[in-house]
Amino acid sequence: RIKRCRNYYEILGVERDASEEDLKRAYRKLALKFHPDKNRAPGATEAFKAIGNAFAVLSNPEKRLRYDEFGSDQEHVSTSQPRHYNYYTEFEADITPEEIFNVFFGGHFPTGNIHMFSNVARDSHYYPRRHRNERAWTQEQEEEENRPQNSYSAFIQLMPVFIIIIVSVITQLMATNPPYSLFYKSSIGHVVSRETENLQVPYYVDKNFEKNYQGAELQELEKTVEKDYIDYIQTSCWKEKQQKSDLSNLAKLYRDERLKQKAESLKLEHCEKLSSLIGMHKGG
Repeated sequence: RIKRCRNYYEILGVERDASEEDLKRAYRKLALKFHPDKNRAPGATEAFKAIGNAFAVLSNPEKRLRYDEFGSDQEHVSTSQPRHYNYYTEFEADITPEEIFNVFFGGHFPTGNIHMFSNVARDSHYYPRRHRNERAWTQEQEEEENRPQNSYSAFIQLMPVFIIIIVSVITQLMATNPPYSLFYKSSIGHVVSRETENLQVPYYVDKNFEKNYQGAELQELEKTVEKDYIDYIQTSCWKEKQQKSDLSNLAKLYRDERLKQKAESLKLEHCEKLSSLIGMHKGG
């Protein structure tokens, strides 16, 4: 269908007066359907590129206005030429299809059944085919799943869930509070502030901490505190960089100067802390 399309509106399957929400809704549906990690049919990658390019142009008010004014003439001239999704160089997007996809879905498929395709090896010769026997087996399986179940079979199926719940409750009842927290937690008594001797990492303990942890035990515990703290800082730093990257991509996509300035001014506080900790570790 996309190979036969004559313009960007047909690619996305929307009318020429489609709103911004209509464009987003159409793009989201098609991008998930034709993403190379999910769809390995021949030509799907080129279709995915065409979908991204169409959305990038039509979602930009200036490009869309120019496309509506001049695009039809170029479409009419080039209808007799073979199409390879290289729609009118004048109306090519300033952002790649993958970058557009990352803005919508944060760099990966949203949670759900779709993620199961992302782990398939990238083999250009791999094209899933549904044979007649497979279709028949699937139909029988669906019919079996839709048959009414008696109370005994339902109980058997739910038994693993009950076991997990019971084990979880018993584990929580038997678990003891950790000896420290990276943050102030009055609910479990971690209200006394301390710092590790090596990296001066702040952490909180209860009032009886010094009685229970001294000497070698205290040193081992503080190593664990520092490791947990560095893991937390690394994760926070990655989130800050991801947020900055997403803002930059959105600013580029929509040519929004306000978003661009916001992305540039966004401070990477946790990344700075991480650099400081690495410097202290090397110095030590």
